[in-house]
Amino acid sequence: MADRGVDLSALPKEVRDQLAELDLELSEGTAAVRLQGSTTMFKPKCDITQKGFEKKRAKLLASCLTNADVTLPDVQLSGGHSGEPTLSPEAPCPTTSSASRHHRGHRSGGARDERYRSDIHTEAVQAALAKHKEEKMALPMPTKRRSAFVQSPGDACTPPDTSSASEDEGSLRRKAALSAVLAHGLQSPDYWINRSVQSSSTSSSASSTLSHGEPKSQSQPQPQPAASLLADVLAHARIENSVPPDVTSSSTAQDRGSRMDLPPAVRGMSRGQSRSSMLDTADGVPVNSRVSTKIQQLLNTLKRPKRPPLSEFFLDDSEEIVEVPQPDPNTPKPEGRQIIPVKGEPLGVVSNWPPALQAALARWGATQAKSPALTALDITGKPLYTLTYGKLWSRSLKLAYTLLNKLGTKTEPVLSPGDRVALVYPNSDPAMFWVAFYGCLLAEVIPVPIEVPLSKQDAGSQQIGFLLGSCSVSLALTSEVCLKGLPKTPNGEIIQFKGWPRMKWVVTDTKYLTKPSKDWQPHIPTANTDTAYIEYKASKEGTVMGVAVSKISMLTHCQALTQACNYCEGETLVNVLDCKKDMGLWHGVLTSVMNRIHTITVPYSVMKACPMSWVQRVHIHKARVALVKCRDLHWAMMAHKDQRDTNLSTIRMLIVADGANPWSVSSCDAFLNVFQSHGLKPEVICPCATSPEALTVAIRRPGARGAPLPARAILSMGGLSHGVIRVNTEDKNSALTVQDVGHIMPGALMCIVKPDGSPQMCKTDEIGEIVISSRAGGTMYYGLPGVTKNTFEVIPVNQSGAPLGEVLFTRTGLLGFVGPGSLVFVVGKIEGLLMVSRRRHNADDLVATALAVEPVKTVYRGRIAVFSVTVFYDERIVIVAEQRPDASEEDSFQWMSRVLQAIDSIHQVGLYCLALVPANTLPKTPLGGIHICETKQNFLEGNLHPCNILMCPHTCVTNMPKPRQKQPVDVGPASMLVGNLVAGKRIAQAIGRELGVVEDQDLIRKHQFLSDALQSRAQTDPDHILYVLLNAKGVAVCTTTCAQLHKRAEKITATLIERGGLNTGDNVVLLYPPGIDLIAAFYGCLYAGVIPVTVRPPHPQNLAATLPTVRMIIDVSKAACILTTQPLMRILRSREAAASVNVKTWPTIIDTDDLPRKRPPQIYKPPTAEMLAYLDFSVSTTGMLTGVKMSHAAVSTLCRSIKLQCELYSSRQIAICLDPYCGLGFVLWCLSSVYSGHQSILIPPLELESSLPLWLSTLSQYKIRDTFCSYSVMELCTKGLGTQTELLKARGVNLSCVRSCVVIAEERPRLALTQSFSKLFKDVGLSSRAVSTAFGSRVNLAVCMQGTAGPDPSTVYVDMKSLRHDRVRLVERGAPQSLPLMESGTILPGVRVIIVNPETRGPLGDSHLGEIWVNSPHSASGYYTIYGEESLQADHFNTRLSFGDPNTLWAKTGYLGFIKRTELLDASGDRHDALFVVGSLDETLELRGLRYHPIDIETSVSRAHRSIAESAVFTWTNLLVVVAELSGSEQEALDLVPLVTNVVLEEHHLIVGVVVIVDPGVIPINSRGEKQRMHLRDSFLADQLDPIYVAYNM
Repeated sequence: MADRGVDLSALPKEVRDQLAELDLELSEGTAAVRLQGSTTMFKPKCDITQKGFEKKRAKLLASCLTNADVTLPDVQLSGGHSGEPTLSPEAPCPTTSSASRHHRGHRSGGARDERYRSDIHTEAVQAALAKHKEEKMALPMPTKRRSAFVQSPGDACTPPDTSSASEDEGSLRRKAALSAVLAHGLQSPDYWINRSVQSSSTSSSASSTLSHGEPKSQSQPQPQPAASLLADVLAHARIENSVPPDVTSSSTAQDRGSRMDLPPAVRGMSRGQSRSSMLDTADGVPVNSRVSTKIQQLLNTLKRPKRPPLSEFFLDDSEEIVEVPQPDPNTPKPEGRQIIPVKGEPLGVVSNWPPALQAALARWGATQAKSPALTALDITGKPLYTLTYGKLWSRSLKLAYTLLNKLGTKTEPVLSPGDRVALVYPNSDPAMFWVAFYGCLLAEVIPVPIEVPLSKQDAGSQQIGFLLGSCSVSLALTSEVCLKGLPKTPNGEIIQFKGWPRMKWVVTDTKYLTKPSKDWQPHIPTANTDTAYIEYKASKEGTVMGVAVSKISMLTHCQALTQACNYCEGETLVNVLDCKKDMGLWHGVLTSVMNRIHTITVPYSVMKACPMSWVQRVHIHKARVALVKCRDLHWAMMAHKDQRDTNLSTIRMLIVADGANPWSVSSCDAFLNVFQSHGLKPEVICPCATSPEALTVAIRRPGARGAPLPARAILSMGGLSHGVIRVNTEDKNSALTVQDVGHIMPGALMCIVKPDGSPQMCKTDEIGEIVISSRAGGTMYYGLPGVTKNTFEVIPVNQSGAPLGEVLFTRTGLLGFVGPGSLVFVVGKIEGLLMVSRRRHNADDLVATALAVEPVKTVYRGRIAVFSVTVFYDERIVIVAEQRPDASEEDSFQWMSRVLQAIDSIHQVGLYCLALVPANTLPKTPLGGIHICETKQNFLEGNLHPCNILMCPHTCVTNMPKPRQKQPVDVGPASMLVGNLVAGKRIAQAIGRELGVVEDQDLIRKHQFLSDALQSRAQTDPDHILYVLLNAKGVAVCTTTCAQLHKRAEKITATLIERGGLNTGDNVVLLYPPGIDLIAAFYGCLYAGVIPVTVRPPHPQNLAATLPTVRMIIDVSKAACILTTQPLMRILRSREAAASVNVKTWPTIIDTDDLPRKRPPQIYKPPTAEMLAYLDFSVSTTGMLTGVKMSHAAVSTLCRSIKLQCELYSSRQIAICLDPYCGLGFVLWCLSSVYSGHQSILIPPLELESSLPLWLSTLSQYKIRDTFCSYSVMELCTKGLGTQTELLKARGVNLSCVRSCVVIAEERPRLALTQSFSKLFKDVGLSSRAVSTAFGSRVNLAVCMQGTAGPDPSTVYVDMKSLRHDRVRLVERGAPQSLPLMESGTILPGVRVIIVNPETRGPLGDSHLGEIWVNSPHSASGYYTIYGEESLQADHFNTRLSFGDPNTLWAKTGYLGFIKRTELLDASGDRHDALFVVGSLDETLELRGLRYHPIDIETSVSRAHRSIAESAVFTWTNLLVVVAELSGSEQEALDLVPLVTNVVLEEHHLIVGVVVIVDPGVIPINSRGEKQRMHLRDSFLADQLDPIYVAYNM
């Protein structure tokens, strides 16, 4: 905009007038005004849009712009008024104040925030930001999917602001009228967010505007190739003396070359690449990936030297995190003497002072009946009616009589004296409120004025309910109009408001009141200590409490105010404040009646329509006193059009109710600048300080004409943050100018005490809480004696702890100090106090700084909320602002990053989170301000729904525990090893029961080779059914007997020999859907002497993702032939397949659907049992493809072990719902039945997707005792059927037959899932003891399985902090940071397990964490890899302990766990040794020198918000990346970012680097239900996730 810095004072007067009108039009154009209490909508006649405003304004200025020079006001500090901005001689004359000028210059959006306007502060902020310009640091802008936040045309406009948003208490004093300096300096995009960010954000993944074909604005730089971008970022971002994080990839170039071109999901193992290194490199990711570019930017910003961290807060001692505060020696400390309590002037004795306030009303009602008491205005600002003292008296009398005598019956009145009554009246109806208030006083019931509830879900409605409950209110007085406007149920009753007690509503309009009988007179006792009225007050936590004011306090307060303000009988007072509470009530309702003052009330609705109305009322009525807030001063200046007829010379006191806010000083100055020419005298501006508990604390008395104005204090914000007063001389940027609020009230005694801890008196140069002792204050929080004691009964103590005396003081909640001449200065409020790292910051100060950062383009009406949340042992600052509907992503992000810098420079504090929400969505207080507590609640619960968010935990969390240094391992070969003790502890080992010896040679042969076992069964028991395959309907689609299976295997053998051209020992891939064909093909291969390799078939709908894995296994296994079905053969040769792999180079493909009836010439018999039986290929969760070799001996021993453990024999039936391609699933599906002879009912897990109850109803129908499933099957049933147990019961499903349900897995048991499964299906008869787990690994497919004989699996609770240090510390259930672990099942017969230190290879003691090693005859004999890496094989399959038992050969499982000897007994009567699996060594994340298991972090993340369906974590260049699946609506996406960051910081002491929000189902899982985290990582880095939102935490 060309006219931003225009000096409007140089324009002709008529142009200035038109511009001012236009401004006003815009300010009211967006908000429709709702008359409280009625349902009619009033819309100002002028309704103008932002666009229309800009057009008209440009047109008006066009004619003058050519000649206009841009002049900048020089803001200096004048000697006389330290810190008061004065204009330099060249500047325009004071009548067009700088404030109004800037206001017009910057009208467009961030208007109403004048309470924080300060030219000096704005300049300071600009200076601070200018310093940052030189750093040129690129911040990665978040990636956002466009669809997530594009508003539909219907929502694009700002919703009508029905609350009084414009009188936003919270933001109206703020308008940081950005000086022309600012306007000028910040138009060019700041270099700090330099072009690399902009280009990276334009080219960012699916969010980029380009990818959606939207038109691109010209101003944006063209996207650069990301590689050059990266260089660009690096070039700008090098900052010396900081250790860069490890960004390198650990694999070398040759290494990459030696690899095949593998799909990202699967990698073979190459030489020289340890498995753990896979985790922290960006291997396989193209360099120009946009995501990695952004992460690189993030790393660069994190490399910047942090502000010197506070002395490290915590030392991670052996177990606990201990706080070690070490104060900074340079911290400023108070040096003055102890403060002496300050006494107010004595309260004068008045001869004709009435004995009670009601007596004063009775007197004026009788003697001055015609005298006006109250004038109310209509919506246009014209007088609506005047209530005389006579009318006020007679109506109040009627109401008192009605309340006491006409509600209820004579014997049972509804109200009796002392009862509490709610007063519910809108601001626009002051007369009804006055009558109700005085009516209650005369009836001796206690009025509790509250706001009119507008809806069932009002912000803070529940807290108002708490107030009404604590005061036992059950009756509410209201007006007829207001009652009609209250929300009602369909049958016309008033709804039950959230949290409110049941209320009876009484209408107090005159026509419903009864005239008292002649003999009735109200009882007016002399004022005593009984409660007169209750005023509500919200605490910092949002609780609303009632401050009780006694009759004597009320009377004394009126007397003190009369004396301090010198009120005279018959004066006129204009009141713009809310007459229900605070100054509006004390001056405008109570003291005014005491002194027969004529009060003119100007309600908010009038101020919105006509902001000048209060000034006009002062002029018309020649008012002597006006009662306003800074906001009203600002509005009047805004609407002021050189009105020659306005004269303010009659005012002797302009009371500024929020003068205690340090930012009020500039509003007062600016108002004086504009209206001094209208007769306003400088000495009449009287700021005051008040508190709900102590009522009026201090007020500036009007000065004598021409006397010098009181001085200002310019304080150092750094000093204030340490609670000391230091005059700011050096650093003008972080100065705070405060004005005094006068002297304390007559008859009061004031002291300053420390705000926290015991009320110790402060020193003279120390900031503390003001405490007051006075008869004119509140007496208690009604109904809350506990809280009352801490606030209303404080006795200050001196340095030595001795009390000051007997006098009780009341805490005011105001922070301040006593200046020269006993003047009181207030610098903030306790409720706005943020204590970060033992330094105090004031929320208002932070708001002022944020508003000084050019909010015009971004912030809607200056609405900003600041609060702190406690995360990880300290308070963290959060800023939430409403974003203008037309603000662009770039503008918003730029504004946010600049606010970060400004607050960092000026307040020396880091922000934790900065969020922007759509306009008009923050919860509002009744008067339109921001409801801070509710906003904070929404933030913590994930209900804020931001549209932009920036988290900066790296900057502000400076109290992390020290990273762990690896200690030398204490147990080495030199340790004493005596018997089974190592270093004084029992060695952690466990042994399964004996396998037993088979004597009979024939049996040995049958048991050694499965091919022999099948032939033998086909001869001895040909018709015994071995397998039953079910379809989705539960129908047996295929059954096979021993003889049928044998014959089908023979046919396949004949075909293989005939068509395959195979040699003995060749590898043959079996590509079949789960079923009996797969089993037959397996035995066909054994009969032919070839080695079967089972492979999961590709998914026909997702060939691109699944076919490369198939191809890779075929290539790695060097398969000579593929056996498959006809449909799959067609897929392998299809055009779709050709898009993913080379289909011309498949080995021979044989389909086994229609085989000729041929028998093979002979069946192959292996010469020894050590020969290879089959290859087991599997992709691990780390994306590693490994094939292991299983010998005939291992296969038969494994089957025998399972048979013994599960008691399997021919007459038994088991049900299997597992994938049959690898591991234990394959063994149970294909091998076990042939060995043991039991019948297996096969349920392909895929069928459950179309028929969820299939597995459970099969168990019930066949009365199955033993069943095997995977976690994914259990999860499907838990999520899909958990709520339908009644339906299952009705269908006759009964699971009481199930004795054991074993989950087959290669991971830590998922305790939460197994427990919820047991609980959910308990209703259909499932025994709580039935569910257990098995554990296997690549080197040994089955280590444990809960059989029929062993004791039930036990559960222990371990300390997570110790686990990170590779230690096990058992704790009680429910202990903080405890992790429940379930035993992984009983160790199988023939298996020995030992726990070993993976680094020293020495055995560990009982309950120590180490790698699980197994010794067992059924361990695999080695890896089958394309590289033939012998070293790997020797290392993993045949390894020895470094000491202890050097002869036994062990296989390393690659899993961490521990063994604990329990009190339970096993089958042989010995104590049972339980094996607990903690997690895969490959998957652990090494961060800060500690070892983390991803599942633990993921569990915390999934608990953080109801909409997180699933989560996964991985690291990239030492940054922790969290991916969360969002199951809710996309508007919740950004709510998850702070919650995820909080929970990981709180529970794991880690800072999340990147939070990625994706759609459900994006996190890949394998057939066992395990997350493929590395696959996910590669997809993320290659930009293939299409995330909803990616947040880069600074």
